Amino acid sequence: MEKCSLKGVDVYPFRSADEIIDFADQRKGILVAINAEKVMHATEETRRIINSNIGYCDGSGPVLALRRKGFADVCKVAGCDLWLLIIKRFQSTKTFYIVGASDEVNRITVEKLRKEFPAMKIVGNRNGYLACDTDRQSLIDDIAAKKPDVVFVAMGSPRQELLMAEMQKRHPQAIYQGLGGSFDVYVGIHKRAGKWWTDNHLESLFQVIHEPKRIKRKIKYWRFAWWLLTKQL
Repeated sequence: MEKCSLKGVDVYPFRSADEIIDFADQRKGILVAINAEKVMHATEETRRIINSNIGYCDGSGPVLALRRKGFADVCKVAGCDLWLLIIKRFQSTKTFYIVGASDEVNRITVEKLRKEFPAMKIVGNRNGYLACDTDRQSLIDDIAAKKPDVVFVAMGSPRQELLMAEMQKRHPQAIYQGLGGSFDVYVGIHKRAGKWWTDNHLESLFQVIHEPKRIKRKIKYWRFAWWLLTKQL
């Protein structure tokens, strides 16, 4: 499949969640949700990780940019939906490892997953707070020993991408996915934007309304909008 570059960040123009899952199952690698922030804040290291793995559109900005480049059928797939679709598809045939959030949120996430997906085999889980190199190495060693088929890491960017890249070196045969705050959404701590907001590309406005402290972070997106308007993407 042909990739498209946005300021040096390669994104696959997937047309559906199923297409992403099929591709990841065949190729393996790290699924990276690409939004305006990841394009704007990409470093040489994160760009290398994304470009050697599987970047997909998880934001309206990249979708609009790819459509302008001729990929009319590209769609946005939210990471907080994609991981559950992956579980639904593979719960009976693959093993899973769950990393991220606090001890309590991680525990509740695992309990809820086991109720919602009874056939799911979770071979390991832990919180996302790696206090020292020993914690980090212990986790990577456990991944390498247990060899899960799918690893979900919910720690926020770029920490989760950097960690998954280390895991991948030791255990390259897995599907990895970075999930940011998806566990908090899954257990009901954070509220998601509804269909009207997403259909009208207003998720960022919804987030600012419900979490005003995000405004400093979101206002930087105007630079991405300017790139779109001036055809710099």
